[in-house]
Amino acid sequence: MKTSDRPLTNLDASLSRTASVSRTTGETDVQVTVNLDGTGRCHADTGIPFLDHMLHQIASHGLVDLDVRAKGDIEIDDHHTNEDVGITFGQALAKALGDRKGIVRFGHFLAPLDEALVQVSLDFSGRPHLTYKLDIPTQRVGTYDTQLVREFFVAVTNDAKMTLHIRQLDGINSHHIIEATFKAFARSLRMATEVDPRRSQTIPSSKGVL
Repeated sequence: MKTSDRPLTNLDASLSRTASVSRTTGETDVQVTVNLDGTGRCHADTGIPFLDHMLHQIASHGLVDLDVRAKGDIEIDDHHTNEDVGITFGQALAKALGDRKGIVRFGHFLAPLDEALVQVSLDFSGRPHLTYKLDIPTQRVGTYDTQLVREFFVAVTNDAKMTLHIRQLDGINSHHIIEATFKAFARSLRMATEVDPRRSQTIPSSKGVL
């Protein structure tokens, strides 16, 4: 077992930027723990190998520690599990951020992966909005339905209460396009959730609330 695949056992739940969320429905059972001040460690076991691979990208490039475990009705298809992982991850982000005091708030990154180039911009605005402009040429990468990429980010956006713009500038390989998207999202997430030392005790909004 690779070090990055080992279950995370020492996340300190007392840290204000660490959160654990469980979500159980008639279709799925999902647990997510996130530490925004981590080192990129990840344990992902969703039953969907490609989604696990993308969660590792978020952890590694966002420098967050992630523990994601899900059981779902993947004998039907991956849709419910994929969506509910996104929902639970979004809820965990929102919980870890709390009132969002002191964060940079905005993040953006332009990620190349071979021929693919994807831009992500996000704002932890408290207002859910997704603009999604990927042109993924194939219906599947391995067994993963590429339509589920959008569904994952819809769920994260709504439950983290963020504004998220995803734009593909180039790319013809489906795997490269999707992976570049998750890497750009991870780096944007890292930027936006960093603590700004010049406003560490204030909420980054002229309204005083997000």
